[in-house]
Amino acid sequence: MARRYGGHAHDPVPMPRRRGLWRLSGLALLLAVLGLPALRAPRAQPVSATEYQVKAAYLLKFGSYVEWPPQAFEQRDSPFVIGVLAADAVAEEVERAAMAAMVEGRPVQVRRLDQSEAGTTGAHMVFIDRSRSGQLADTLALARGRPLLTVTESEQALAQGGMINFVIVENKVRFDIALAPAEAGQLKISARLLSVARRVLKG
Repeated sequence: MARRYGGHAHDPVPMPRRRGLWRLSGLALLLAVLGLPALRAPRAQPVSATEYQVKAAYLLKFGSYVEWPPQAFEQRDSPFVIGVLAADAVAEEVERAAMAAMVEGRPVQVRRLDQSEAGTTGAHMVFIDRSRSGQLADTLALARGRPLLTVTESEQALAQGGMINFVIVENKVRFDIALAPAEAGQLKISARLLSVARRVLKG
């Protein structure tokens, strides 16, 4: 079944406020198009629950801006599956965000993965956090050519075949996109998502 853009793309995502850690960035385009603010990352906290609340919300929004091939979903009501290869605290944030979420009318399931499972779980998206950077190349190789949106947070990720990579720019959560690996996996990323990326790599 061909998937469409839109749907819940403009619905605001409620984000928790923690005084002294986060504030709105003023990136109005991100707020208007994705329904999410680009938020300030906490200082001197390499793994922050608040940072990953924001990233988890982005993961769910990404699902509404990517078109998967028809065979990626067995049935019209099949769930949207997010695989997580990450520290337990990070996986918990993604699970919490997904509890009442829908992606284009589909319920969301979160599966915690081992590295060997990255390309074989039937997931539609996999998030690999920075704690797994030593396994990144092998994990991305397993996913290569599959209709699996790979989302990472490593400087080397896009060069190694990742599709979307989170970055912190001036203490704000942003993301870069590589088109070639997405196209190799038969994924079509919406121009609207491309328009709010920090960088888009076309080669």
